Amino acid sequence: MGDLEGTTWLISGGGGFIGSYFLDLLSVCNERVFRRPCRVLCIDNFRTGLAARVRHLADKEHFHFLQADITKPVTILGDVHYIIHAAGIASPPIYRQFPLETIAVNVTGLNNLLELALTKDIKSFLFFSSSEIYGDPSPENIPTPEDYKGNVSCTGPRACYDESKRLGETLAVSYFRQYRLPVKIVRPFNIYGPGLHPEDRRVLPDFSRGALLEKKIRLFSDGTPTRSFCYIRDGLAGFLAVLISDYNGEAFNIGNDQEISMLELARLVAEMVGGVEIEFQQSPEGDYLTDNPRRRCPDLTKARTLLGYRPQVSLEAGLRRMLAWYRDIYPGGVRA
Repeated sequence: MGDLEGTTWLISGGGGFIGSYFLDLLSVCNERVFRRPCRVLCIDNFRTGLAARVRHLADKEHFHFLQADITKPVTILGDVHYIIHAAGIASPPIYRQFPLETIAVNVTGLNNLLELALTKDIKSFLFFSSSEIYGDPSPENIPTPEDYKGNVSCTGPRACYDESKRLGETLAVSYFRQYRLPVKIVRPFNIYGPGLHPEDRRVLPDFSRGALLEKKIRLFSDGTPTRSFCYIRDGLAGFLAVLISDYNGEAFNIGNDQEISMLELARLVAEMVGGVEIEFQQSPEGDYLTDNPRRRCPDLTKARTLLGYRPQVSLEAGLRRMLAWYRDIYPGGVRA
C-alpha cells in the first residue's frame, strides 16, 4: 500500500454503491494507514447516486466533490494518478427506463476520462464493466470464464447496458493498445452489502424490502434462474487487486462463484427475517424476463491464479449484515 501514499485519485460515481465504498476505503487509509494522505476527487451528478453516501466526507481535508455530468468533457487541474470509472446506471429496471443515458455514461463518460488520463501521469485506470457483457451463457460456459465471447442481443431491452459495457471494454483496451494507457477492466458479479439502496430495484433489495416491510417476497419468474452474489468487502478486495496489478489491457471476473437460484435466495431471506410468504407473480414490466440470463456464475480461475483473489464472506453472513442495515433504516416497518 506504500506506493499509494500521497497519490491523487479520481472516482466517477462516488455517490453510487461501489464508488462510495472506494471513498470510504481511502478515507480510512488516510486516517489509519498512510503517512502521506491521498487526495481524492469525486465526480457524480447524483442522478442515481446519493449525496447522502458521501456527506460524511464533505469536511475531510483531502476530499473534493464535483457535482457534474461525466458525459461532458472533464477538466481537472493538477496531478491524477489513479482513475476509477464507477459511474453508471446498473439496475435493469432503471437502465431500461433510461437507455440513452445508460449508453452515454458507459461510452462517452468513459471516453472523456480516458482522454483526461492521457494528459496525466496515470499509474492505473480501472473501468467497471459488468458480468452482463456475457449475456445469457450456454450451460457449458457456466461458470463463465473471461474468454467467453458472450451471447448478447444488440436490440433487446437490456442491450443499452450490455452492449455499452462491451463497447466500453473495447474502448478501454484500444487506449491501452494505441497509447499504452495502463487500463484494467473488472466484470463484477452482483455485488451487495449494507448501503445498497432499498429502492435500487435489483433482486436483493427487492427481496429484503418485501420481507421486512410487507412480510412478502414476490418472485417475477419461476424461481429457477440463478445468480451468484459477492459481498462488498470481497468485491473491493478484488477491485483493488486488479487496479494495482500490472495486467494492463486485461479483464477480470470479480465475484463469488457460489450459485443460487432465485427461489432458494427468496427462501433464505424469508428464513432470516421470519414469517415471510413467498409469492409468484407476473412482473408489471412486460419485458422483465426478455433476454434475462437463466444462469450467472463467474469462473474465478484467472483472478485466483494471477491476483490471489479469494472471496471470504458467505452469502448467509453477508445477507445478515445487509438485513441488519435495512432494519436500521426501516425502524417502524420491520415486523420481526
